[in-house]
Amino acid sequence: MKNKYFDDKTIAELKAYVYALFDPLEDRPFYIGKGRGNRVFQHVEGAIHEDKESNKYETIREIRSRQTKNKVKHTIIRHGMSDEVAFEVESALIDLANRTGANLTNEVTGHNSIENGMMSADEVMRKYNAQPLNELLHSVAIININKKYKIIRDEALQVNTKYSGKDLIYESVKQAWVMGARRETVDYVLAEYKGIIVEVYEVIEVINNEGSPVRWYKVSGYKNRWGFHGRRASDNIRDNYLNKSIAHHKKRGAANPIRYSL
Repeated sequence: MKNKYFDDKTIAELKAYVYALFDPLEDRPFYIGKGRGNRVFQHVEGAIHEDKESNKYETIREIRSRQTKNKVKHTIIRHGMSDEVAFEVESALIDLANRTGANLTNEVTGHNSIENGMMSADEVMRKYNAQPLNELLHSVAIININKKYKIIRDEALQVNTKYSGKDLIYESVKQAWVMGARRETVDYVLAEYKGIIVEVYEVIEVINNEGSPVRWYKVSGYKNRWGFHGRRASDNIRDNYLNKSIAHHKKRGAANPIRYSL
């Protein structure tokens, strides 16, 4: 099969665009992304040539293995945008698709989900009328991501970034932190941004390369910095902390981004 590519004239007119990959059998999207140039076609190329496992690649390979309807449909949803606008459109579509059961293979959320991602009317009210968090019902670490989130968000604006389609809050909070043995007692990590708890992650076990179950891992390139394996906590856990404020507990000038108590 001859590879598809946009010509130079088309690329110039497209500018930044938002696209979807469709399963032709079900005629529904399984991936939504933002890109420039021939980004929309690179996922199929990656599934063919890269020795990598992901839900996206597995879906593409399954489609290509069929006898009929075996070509991924590439759809440009909006084009002619700046990168900033394209990221907002991508994020809104990912949020809506996930909420309506599209079962996307994007790793999690879109860009800028902290500031203005999809929320219910009640969640919007809580965000702008944040109630104080006065009690921790679980063993938690509260990690401030003010600086880390800004760095990752800005990098996510670049073309072909490694953060495309990822949960930027999780990428900001998962590593690399100076922590002692107390980390092993932590069951949940609360991501705090500008005094508000913006997400809650359950610390989970995964099997490392040595075949051992681990929840926390030492970050390579650092002497004593750690990261955790996590997933978004269940709603009954998140409801205790999400969109609540710890601003009244913070001391002016405090440098440590991690706290285990209020």
